[in-house]
Amino acid sequence: MKISARNKLQGTIKEVKVGNVMAIVKVQVGENLLESVITRESVEELGLKAGDKVTAMIKATSVMIIK
Repeated sequence: MKISARNKLQGTIKEVKVGNVMAIVKVQVGENLLESVITRESVEELGLKAGDKVTAMIKATSVMIIK
């Protein structure tokens, strides 16, 4: 599969909180913790659970840099 997103971060799922419709997936990437809100259906289809190795892809119209 080819994809246009260039910001791909490999990490490990630390927690999955599933609600009625949406879910919060927390991914540890180095010292950083990313949180992604996705559908419950996506969590179930992918079988996401704590400990899974995943790749987070970020496609955004703006990314802020802080120094």
